[in-house]
Amino acid sequence: MKIGLLAIAAASLLLSNPANTAEIKVLASGAIKEAYLELIPQFEKASEHKVATTWAGTVDIKKRMAAGEVFDLVIVASPELDAFIQEGKVVRGSRADLVRSGVGVAVRAGAPKPDIGSGEALKKALLAAESIGYSTGPSGVYLASLFERMGIADQVKPKLKQTPPGVLVGSIIASGEAEIGFQQVSELIHVRGIDFLGPLPADVQNYTSYGAALMTIAPSADAAKAFLAFLSTPAAKQAFVAAGVE
Repeated sequence: MKIGLLAIAAASLLLSNPANTAEIKVLASGAIKEAYLELIPQFEKASEHKVATTWAGTVDIKKRMAAGEVFDLVIVASPELDAFIQEGKVVRGSRADLVRSGVGVAVRAGAPKPDIGSGEALKKALLAAESIGYSTGPSGVYLASLFERMGIADQVKPKLKQTPPGVLVGSIIASGEAEIGFQQVSELIHVRGIDFLGPLPADVQNYTSYGAALMTIAPSADAAKAFLAFLSTPAAKQAFVAAGVE
């Protein structure tokens, strides 16, 4: 924590000149949202920069990047970040790996809680469920492959409810549209109206890493670099852990 506070203080000394203040535009995945929103005021106070964040699902982030929309930083799952580096959309060498998140499971608040203590128990819960919610993001891609691996893809296909990009799976669990649902732990645990059952059992768990990088067309590159350094401090990482990511 002390290292993190020192980093914030350093940023304040280097960047507090009003003439150097900037608006940092960030395109970010919702998987880091809770902790990120707590960290922004700390950075803005120390640096006098402002951070404007556009939240989007992975599918929409890829579309926005392909369309050439202008941002200073992008925060997204590692496979997409790797692709952006290869495509020259972000600065090679600017990447910072921030967190990783496992897939979690939830049901509507007050509903019966199925056993998910093992992969086999989870399989039984999926076959018994009337509807299953999942996302278009990395967790959804993994769930589709898991259903295939479990040999139940055809059986669960009629039950699947996939949320549009940027829509939390927890919202359709809370509304009753999905009896059981899956998404990154960090995107489930803060949703009201659901009971978080826990992460996927260890024998079928999958982790997605999220990183940030400077865009090659960043209008406020220097300020964005300072923000990226701030997100990488031990203090910031502690905040991410508290919000459900590792």
